[in-house]
This record gives sequence, structure tokens and C-alpha cells, in this order.
Amino acid sequence: MALGVNSSKFITTESLGKAGEAGERIVWEAVQAAFATRDCLGYWRYPIFSQQGEYRKEPDILIADRALGLLIIEVKSIAIAQIITISGHQWQYRDFYTTTGNPYQQAEHQLFSLLGYCNQEPELKDCVGGRAMVALPQITEAEWQERGFNRLPTQPPILFKDCLSPESIRARAEQTPSLTPGHPLTEEEWQLLLSVLAGTPLYRQPTQRVLAPSQSRGKILQQMRDRATQLDLQQERIAKQIPPGPQRIRGIAGSGKTVLLCQKAAHIHLKHPNWTIALVFFSRSLYPPILEQLDRWLRYFSNNEIGYDPKNRNLRVLHAWGAKQQPGLYSTLCWEACVQRLAAKDTQSKQPQEALAEACTHLLKTAAIPQCFDAILIDEGQDLVVDRGKFEDKQPFYWLAYQSLRPIDPAYPEQRRLIWAYDEAQSLESTCIPTASELFGESLGHLVTGTYPDGIFKTETLYRSYRTPHRILTAARAIGMGLLRPGGMLAGMLREEDWNAIGYEVKGRFHPGCTVTLHHPRDRSSHPIDELWRGSYIQFKTFQNRREELTHLAQSLLSNLRNDGLRPSRDILVLILGSFYEAQQLETQVAQFLMQQGLDIFIPSTSDCNILKPDKRNYHPNQFWCEGAITVSRIHRAKGHEAALVYIVGLDRVAQDEGSLSLRNQLFVALTRSRAWVNLSGIGNFPFYNELRHVLHAKDTFTFSYHRPTQRETIVTEIGEILQLYAAGRRNFQGADLSGAHLAGIHLQNANFIGANLSGANLSHANLDGVKFVAADLTEVDLRGASLRKVKFLGACLKNAQLNHADLSFAQLHDADLTGACLQNATLKNTDLE
Repeated sequence: MALGVNSSKFITTESLGKAGEAGERIVWEAVQAAFATRDCLGYWRYPIFSQQGEYRKEPDILIADRALGLLIIEVKSIAIAQIITISGHQWQYRDFYTTTGNPYQQAEHQLFSLLGYCNQEPELKDCVGGRAMVALPQITEAEWQERGFNRLPTQPPILFKDCLSPESIRARAEQTPSLTPGHPLTEEEWQLLLSVLAGTPLYRQPTQRVLAPSQSRGKILQQMRDRATQLDLQQERIAKQIPPGPQRIRGIAGSGKTVLLCQKAAHIHLKHPNWTIALVFFSRSLYPPILEQLDRWLRYFSNNEIGYDPKNRNLRVLHAWGAKQQPGLYSTLCWEACVQRLAAKDTQSKQPQEALAEACTHLLKTAAIPQCFDAILIDEGQDLVVDRGKFEDKQPFYWLAYQSLRPIDPAYPEQRRLIWAYDEAQSLESTCIPTASELFGESLGHLVTGTYPDGIFKTETLYRSYRTPHRILTAARAIGMGLLRPGGMLAGMLREEDWNAIGYEVKGRFHPGCTVTLHHPRDRSSHPIDELWRGSYIQFKTFQNRREELTHLAQSLLSNLRNDGLRPSRDILVLILGSFYEAQQLETQVAQFLMQQGLDIFIPSTSDCNILKPDKRNYHPNQFWCEGAITVSRIHRAKGHEAALVYIVGLDRVAQDEGSLSLRNQLFVALTRSRAWVNLSGIGNFPFYNELRHVLHAKDTFTFSYHRPTQRETIVTEIGEILQLYAAGRRNFQGADLSGAHLAGIHLQNANFIGANLSGANLSHANLDGVKFVAADLTEVDLRGASLRKVKFLGACLKNAQLNHADLSFAQLHDADLTGACLQNATLKNTDLE
């Protein structure tokens, strides 16, 4: 985990905004200042939970420091008069939320739990020092001594109210004796410690014995499995933080969205066991991997005391629809609302996604939706939007989920903890992108713009893939969007900032006819295949007919099993392209041919190996793999799954209709199921094959003549979304929450931001002429060089705002709070300052 210079080294897992947390905030901010220049990583409330009576308690502050090791600080924000007595490690309190406590022993217990995880790694055993302290932000050292507590033999190391300067905190931390042997860590040890804190050893797959040559695929795969996976700091922050409202996570294929949501759900449940939480997804074949991940994280954070319990109604894993024997979110809400649930066959569309939207609309129109959840986390969110059949300009499933949530604060009923992760490039049915405006309507389009307190982002974008090799990912995106398509791209971004946000470098301008070059640097990928594999890991072959194609497939599979040391299940996956009926027929044809060649195959949802079609009595929709058999699957069921070697069959189905974004998205999904190698094949001779060859030859740099995408324009950044709404004619952003938003250079003339929150936003050099900022919160906003002619700031808060070189001609600043604002070199012609 590389801690970049511009990355925050300190993660606040839950906002410190509750009553009574002022003392805790003082200590946390002081500790951050003390360790800001050190090689370290810090957490407020790191999720390692220990049993404390009826409750589970996590450490207040955890600092991992390369020189000191682990430091846990337990904060007790109490006055000296609230401590009745101290006997051994037991403290007795008055007028406090509890009557007794043992803060130092609690910190010790949590410390040894973490050190136990460290010692499970041979390279870290007995290497990491450990210290525990107690912080008393309301008690001075003199007050402590007056009570005689300093003479107690069990007095722990303490940070007092008058010992919270950076120098004092560092000195006391260094003077506190380590409870375990340890030494300053080497770079390798330090990275491994960060990996342990991130929980990434959980990702390691069991090592399999491989009887194959040293450079075989099986041996390479074994080396990949032996490597410790490292999450970057952004992923660590997303996984550990609990947002105080909606949150959107946009991530490319293989970026770890499912893992992050499972970790987040486990953390929320352990932190708030009385909350009702749902982890939701569309495809039922995702049940096994999600249940496995969730159980792992629960056990990891609880020191193996708690695992996933399907009987626990406060933590539910639900697919979107629901079936007779397996409830889903929709069926659960129907039951709660006393409404008969619909099945896909009861709707007009009959197709799963559109039928679900139709069923949700029916429920929304039929009943008042009961608020029975405190948090809902949605994975593969792109599968739950539709192009047709919206409910009052909202996406029916998302609006149903939103309505079923309890408001976090009754004073702000729009704030509900709905967290959704998606990748629009993996959408196989809809061209809609699940932005807040698309999901909840324009009036709530601001819900995930900006930042919550304590650095919790409302929108996160993950651009680094940990599953799919760099070359495969760049090829998948280029062919999926049609970047090198002779007729022009079908989908993609229109602004350089959006491409930058997903890891690309851009040369050229996005204007019709202009030449643009996109480059995705190798260092944006963390995949080790380039270091380990000497040959090509993408192969593309065409054949004159299907029998030739399938003969080559069977020969390749037999070689993989006999010579490469690969296992049939989970190491190899065969994927079929094409429209529903075409793909269904080809799936059967491929499976039948492979069986005739002596290969065992598995069709998802069947009851066992070598069964071509499931029947109603032996239908297993949750099952995707079968031990000892190669899975042959259509794309829809493969989403969320992966394999080391992926064979993609029927590329001609895409080539025959290369202008179909849906079919290209199928190819994108198929390519990104790979953890190492991909073999593509098709029959015939089509122009599309030349496009694919050009993409593969281009590697990670694509030069093309830009033409505006004809089917879908993708927007990644906040500024892009606001500009899209503004370009569509929207001017009313009243009450919008854009706190912390990066909107430098934006053009939003005459927009309405009355009562909006733009505190800490970057609006430098923006054109905001005629904007209404009446009663808006513009605390510490950056408006340097901005054009603010005729802007209405009446009653606005501009404390510590930067207005250097801004043009405030004819602006109205009557009753505005300009305390600490900088107006150096600002133009104030006819400005109303009274």
C-alpha cells in the first residue's frame, strides 16, 4: 500500500459529529498533527472489535508507525471529578455513560489482537512493537497528581489535556515502553504490516500443488497466489469508512467493489449491531462469493468471534428479486407492505431487469413503503437500472430501496444510507448511468456531490484493477467503447478530466475531427503478470467454421489440464457471446462438443456436471462452479466471477452487429473476468476483427480521430455531472450540498445556489456571473480569480473565503459574513458591501 504525498494518512471511519465527542476530536486532531510528517497510517476507530460486556468496542485511535510499530490510544473524555476511584486497572466513574471501565486493559487487549494477526505472517513475527496509551483531554497532569493517581503502580501511559502538542505526543509515544519485542521495520516489513491492517491476507487463495514445468501457467498462477495482495489507501478508506448519508462508488472491472462492499457491510454490522443492513445484488450466482467474503470479514474484525449467520435479520444478503425459498429485497418489502409480490412472468416485459423495474413501480404505486432498513449496500448497481419504465423520472428499484431506508436524522429526511457500486461499462441491457439524478430525480441530484465531514467522500472512483492484467483491461475498454472503430466511438468520456479520473493521460482536444491520444500507464496497474509471464496473455484466432473453432478450443483445454497444471473449476472459464437465444444455443453446442471430447463441463444452474439444461425440479440458480468440471456460461451469469484463463467463444456474434453497445459490453465483461490470460475466437471474416487486431497492437496507447459518442456519454467527475445538468437547462441547485467539490473553471452563470453548502469547494477561475448565493455556506471556499459579477451573496457565510483577484463588480454582499476573507486585488466596482 503506497502512501502518496497527497493522500491522507489518517482515516476517520465514522464522522465525529455527535454530542459529547468534542474531546475525542481534540485528541484525534492532535495525534494527526503529531504524526503528520512520519511514515505512518492512522485510524479513528479501526474496526477490530473486542467484547466489552453487552457491547463490542473498537480502539479509538490506532497508529501504525514504521519506527514505533502499533500504538493504540483509548480516549476518555471525562473530567477529574467524574473519576471516583482507580483500583488496579479498574476505573469507577460518576455521571458518565458507564459506571466502570478499564481503558488501558481494553487498549492492551485490542493491541494484542492486532499483533496476533501480524504474527501470523512469518516475516512479521516478533518484529512489530506495540504500545498502548490512555488520553484524557479534559484532565491536566496537575489535576491527576492532586488526586494521587500518579502514585498508583498501575498508572498507564497518559496523554493529558496539557500534553497534546505535537512534540509532547511524539515524546510520550517514544517514551512509552513497547509491550512486545520489535524493531524499526524494513520497507518490505512495513508494506506487509499495512497489508495486514487492510485485511488483504484474506484475499490469498489456497496454494495448490502443481505438477507442471516452472514456466507453465499453473506455476505462474501459483506464484501469483503466493503474493500478498495490497489495497491502496483509497480502497482502504472506502472499506473502513461509514458515510453519514448516501455514497456512490464507481469502479472499473476488477477494482474490488464487491470486496469493499462486503468489508463495509461487516464493519457497519459490528459497529452498529442493532441496525438493519441489507447487501443487495442482481445475479443469484453471486450468493456464494458474497456470503464467503462477508463471513471472512466478520471473523477478521471480531477476532474470529462472529461469523455470518443467515438467521440474523439485522444483516441480510439479498438478491434483488426474491424467490420462494430465498427472499430478495423486492419480495421482502412486498411482505413488509402486505402486498402480493409479482414474478417476471406476471409483468408485460418478462425480461428480468425491466420486469423488476415494473414490479417495483407496481409496489411503489400500491403501498406506502415501510422504512425497515438503516443501511442498504448495492453491488453491480448498473444491472438495476432500465432505459424504459421509470417511476416519476426515477429508477424504480433504487427509489424503492431509498424509500425503505430510515432517515439518518429526522431533520434531514433526504439523508439515508444507500451505498451503491457500479461500472456502467458492464451494463448489458441499459445505457443509463446510475448517477444520483438518474436514480432519485433532479431534486435529489446533489446527494452524492461533495464531501461529508472528516474526509468521507460522497462519491469515490476506483480506477486501478487488481484482477485483470493491464493489457487485457486497456483492450477491453478500447473495444468496448469503440475507440478505434472506423465509424467513430460508440461510448466514452468527453472531457480530459473524466479520462484522467480513470487513470488515462490525454493528448489532444475532444472536438470533432481532432486527433486524440489516450495512454494508460503501466504503473496504474498492480497486476504481476508482466513480471512473471514471458509470452502473450491475449490470443485471438479466427476459423472458417464453428467445428474448427470448437476443435481448437477442446485441444487447448486438454493441453491446459494435462500440461499447464490448471484445475478445470475456477482456473478455467469458457464464456459464450451473443443475444439471449443465440448464446443459449451456442452454449449447448459448445458444452456438447466438449463432452464428446472427454471433457467434463458444468452449465450454471444445473444440478451436476455434464447436464446440458436445468429442469424445474433440479434448478440451482446460485451455483456457478462444479468441482472437477469446466464452467461453460453465457455472460449474464458470469458477472462477478473470475478465472485465471478465460476462453471467449463466438466473437462473430459481436462482429456481425458491431454497432451494438450491448454486445460490445458483453465482450468487455468477458475480457475482464480474466485474472491472467484470455483466448478469443470467432468464425468468418468481418471488419470488426481488424478493429480488434488494431486494439491489441496498440497495447495501452490509442490514437484516433475524435467524434462524439453516438450511444452513451460517460461522466465520471463531479464537475462533469454538474455541467451536464447545466447544459440540459437546469439552473436550480438550491440547497445543493457541494461541500469540498472540485469545480475549478466551471461556467454556471445565473444558477440558483440559494442555501447551498459549498464550504471548502474549489471554484477558482469559475464564471459565476449572476449566481444567487443567498444564505449559502461558502466557508473557506476558493474563489480566486473567479468572475462574480452581479452575484448575490446576501446573508452568505464567506468566512476565510479566498477572493483574491476575483471580479465582484456589482455584486451584493449585504449581510454577508466576510470574517477572515481575503479580497486582495479583487475588483469591487459598484459592489454593495453594506
